[in-house]
Amino acid sequence: MASQSLSIHDTGGLFQIAEPEDRSAKSRRRPGFGVGIDLGTTHSLVAIAPRGESPRPLADERGRVLLPSVVSYAGDAVTVGDAAARAQLEHPGKVISSAKRFMGRGLEDITFSHPYRVVPDAETPGLLRLDVGVAPRGGEPRLRTPIEVSAEILAVLKRRAEEALGGPVDGAVITVPAYFDDAQRQATRDAGRIAGLKVYRLLAEPTAAALAYGLDRGGEGLFAVYDLGGGTFDISVLRLRGGVFQVIATGGDSALGGDDFDRALATELLARAGVGEPSQLQREQARLAARAAKEALSERLETAVTVPGLGLEGHVVTRADFDALISGLVRKTVKACRATLRDAGVRAKELDGVVMVGGSTRVPLVRAQVEKLFGRAPLTDIDPDKVVADGAAIQADILSGSEREGVTLLDVVPLSLGLETMGGIVEKVIPRNATIPIRARQVFTNYSEQQTGMTFHVVQGERELAADCRSLARFELKGIPRLPPSMARVEVSFQLDADALLTVTARELMTGVKQSVEVKPTYGLSSEEVDRLVMESLDSAGEDFAARDLAEARVELGRVVLAVRTAVGELGHIERILPTVEREAIEAALAGADEAMRQQEIDAAGIRGALKQLERVSEPFARRRMERALNAGMEGKSLFEIEETLAADEALDEKRGGHAPELVEDEVEGDR
Repeated sequence: MASQSLSIHDTGGLFQIAEPEDRSAKSRRRPGFGVGIDLGTTHSLVAIAPRGESPRPLADERGRVLLPSVVSYAGDAVTVGDAAARAQLEHPGKVISSAKRFMGRGLEDITFSHPYRVVPDAETPGLLRLDVGVAPRGGEPRLRTPIEVSAEILAVLKRRAEEALGGPVDGAVITVPAYFDDAQRQATRDAGRIAGLKVYRLLAEPTAAALAYGLDRGGEGLFAVYDLGGGTFDISVLRLRGGVFQVIATGGDSALGGDDFDRALATELLARAGVGEPSQLQREQARLAARAAKEALSERLETAVTVPGLGLEGHVVTRADFDALISGLVRKTVKACRATLRDAGVRAKELDGVVMVGGSTRVPLVRAQVEKLFGRAPLTDIDPDKVVADGAAIQADILSGSEREGVTLLDVVPLSLGLETMGGIVEKVIPRNATIPIRARQVFTNYSEQQTGMTFHVVQGERELAADCRSLARFELKGIPRLPPSMARVEVSFQLDADALLTVTARELMTGVKQSVEVKPTYGLSSEEVDRLVMESLDSAGEDFAARDLAEARVELGRVVLAVRTAVGELGHIERILPTVEREAIEAALAGADEAMRQQEIDAAGIRGALKQLERVSEPFARRRMERALNAGMEGKSLFEIEETLAADEALDEKRGGHAPELVEDEVEGDR
């Protein structure tokens, strides 16, 4: 098998996770001028913890800490926050809210309800844009990516921080849901850069909350973080041991949150009003009224709803009514919690604490279900709307260069990463639930001596065949020396950084030529798709392994057929090396191998039978051919010279990876 090694890199600093910039870049940072940003679905905020101080969120000129994550394109100038939110009723088609739900997603991923017209990007396949209406003075419709919408929000928070700090922000830690995949994380990083921010790092929201609560100062133990925001839900199980926070398991739903609670009640209000086909304006009126009712019902047992546009006047909604509407959604979060506990191998009663994060955790039914599930009252001491930004601010302060003691964080990758090899087989390089940051490597070899390059196909998923996994990237490595089959050595390295962003590098060990690619998919996997891929891998395990076994057998038979035909073409005319009788037997076995390869219904056993027959009849010829080559190579040399040659060959093998060529079975599809 190919050589493989996994290693966790300790780079120092808070969390000791591989930092995007090098140490020289870190030394140029200004201590105390890093900020933490919670880029939320419903609200966003920025916090600072300058020079080791306690974190504090920053307010606008009217004392408001929370910035509605709403952007309006209705006028000549873009507006963000409360002003944009007020424009939603007047210009519902030109105001974007909950853009976070669209981040890093393709058109086929948008299965949740929303009021916008979503169109594919004309230039970048997989990238979507939101239609925000016609330009003020006519012309083409305005199309904005969710990344651009989020960048507008981040720019406002950046200006707020600069006013508080009295100077430019040096950099920011931006939080993301733990269940965000590679594409969603990259979209968030891109939004920060568009807003003019140097993004120190992306930090998982549950981890930020744990930092804010100071769990790193609470000794050792197991903790669960239940994070229910406006548009996303995360559940993470973390273990603290010896100053190291390790994420044991994570789960959730990146398309489930308080927005869905609002929508469920809004749908009921529209039905009560007798509105069969509501307009976009009516839907928006119902949604805003439902949100206000939800917030009121967190404090009271009933509330009156008045929506003139729907003809509702003083309509009473009770907490019991609301609970009945959202109970199915809350059960989905409970189900995710149970699955994550199973993945972690932990029982609820073994936990030392449960942290509540996100504004939607104020809903009484949510708190009651969490307490029932975990058998303990959750921690709610810090405002759930602010706790994530506080934790991000602590991390930003450390990364800006301040002296603050911290903990080490070890996160996990949600889905396996690997390469497509010959026969369409997936060779997993980084397995699911591996701890990150991580660097994994494998050594691959050539298929044919005519091969001077390799094409690498990077995939993500749990299935055995590449066709059943998600394609992430392709790149080529050229300049490989012409060597006999299985003699070339190409080392492929996968590196996942602290933000779970992937870089793949291929290097030919003899010549040193290399090529790398930073995997930046334009859209990625929804949480449902992550769950689906994992379940499919379990449900289809037997079928997948049978398909892999057949593919591997075909690859091996093809390799031997190619080698035998090449050898016969070179020396088959020499009677003493290949007698006529043997040649006819080999040609018959080759014909049988060709027939086996053509059969569609054949299984791996049938392929291996043809392989065994070909190897049996060609073995004497192969032995004589090898003896002829050895005699030619050693002719005229002393015994001492022969020993030196063998020693040099062994040293070269060790340098190339420590495996004899015949032991390296992983073969990457390449140019011939």
